[in-house]
Amino acid sequence: MKTIAEINQKIKDGDVTVLTAKELCDAVRSGKSVSVEDVDVVTTATRGIMSGTLAILSFPVADPGVFSRAEQVFLNGVPANAGPCPNEHLGIIDLVVHGTAERDARYGGGHLFHDLISGAEIEVAVKASGTGDETGKKSGSMTGAEITTTVDIDDIPFARMLTTRSAYRNYNAFINPGDALPTIFSVADFKGNCSEVVFGGCGEINPLEKDAGTIGVGTRILLNGAVGYVIGEGTRSTRERRNLSLFADMHEMDSSCISGFATSAGPDLINSIAVPIPVLDEDVLSRASRLDSEIKLPVVDIRTRKEIGRTNYSQVWRSGSDPLVTFEPLLCIHCSVCNVMCPTGAFTGSEVNDDLCCNCGHCVSVCAGEAFASEMGAVMLRGREIAVTLRHSDRRGAIKLADELKRRIELKAFLLAEPVQGFG
Repeated sequence: MKTIAEINQKIKDGDVTVLTAKELCDAVRSGKSVSVEDVDVVTTATRGIMSGTLAILSFPVADPGVFSRAEQVFLNGVPANAGPCPNEHLGIIDLVVHGTAERDARYGGGHLFHDLISGAEIEVAVKASGTGDETGKKSGSMTGAEITTTVDIDDIPFARMLTTRSAYRNYNAFINPGDALPTIFSVADFKGNCSEVVFGGCGEINPLEKDAGTIGVGTRILLNGAVGYVIGEGTRSTRERRNLSLFADMHEMDSSCISGFATSAGPDLINSIAVPIPVLDEDVLSRASRLDSEIKLPVVDIRTRKEIGRTNYSQVWRSGSDPLVTFEPLLCIHCSVCNVMCPTGAFTGSEVNDDLCCNCGHCVSVCAGEAFASEMGAVMLRGREIAVTLRHSDRRGAIKLADELKRRIELKAFLLAEPVQGFG
């Protein structure tokens, strides 16, 4: 049996053996034998919609004495919750911004976080009480009890992201037996009569699907490319459907790992998470070696959330297929549908912005010219094959982040952290 301390020493000595979850599963599929002696760390990852995300920001908007308390704050039009500290007369605002906060149907907290992390200038509007005279303002303009200014990430000394629930071990596939309806699980209205399937989860590379008890409070991870930590189990976490609560500094994040995601019921966001699994013994290696075909995917009614069928991830992440969505410009008929309906705003009408694209595949299902293509998979339900029209998870993006975590470990830039408490 190995220890995390021993693995960390191997990292420091440049003698560590790291496999990504994809590399390990590919080896298992090919019939290659992999032992505990052959690998020290397996890097896992997931990328997808994670509603339970918020940012905690603290920064100055005026000189001391200009106002006593911020009553309302908007960042690029997205509402923020001022507090928990009033910072009376200091000119500083403390904010909590939810990833699902909404300026409008196409722009919310997730879009704001992406713009902030990318270095874009953000418009700040503060409705304050107890305002002083105009001579004390820091910048921008103030009319009565309103202060407006602009900031970028470098102007915000404290910017921390926290997930209240993320990286679920078990996700679902959703189906709608009734009439069409708007929902956070679809981009357009979710079609009825069991005519389409949407699903989430990265299957055999998903961190909690690969873990045999090594992840706990204090585990070091990557959250949107920044080094962060597990702070505990997330809300709604159960033994069967465990998820994680995480935090990391937004200054160190990569904007290509996070984006907003517009649904038919309002804006949401995409996060990327990578977690190292230390291969301590055979049990850990056995769990980390599980393939898509061994990982169940319940099919549930979108309205009742009751299970009405069951499949596995090999049906939606087809072995050997590339989860990338491709675009062939010569086939584009310039109908503007994909441009309007792209949930991340990645398609501009002539090209795809790779930093924003999450390979969800919605464009594949709505493009009249068939300019977009991807192997989307299907689900068998009661003898009927139903096509997947939307993926809530980006397996290609997750593979990329698992590769990045492997690279950092091999370069001695990332050490494993011993959990201070397990999850039982």
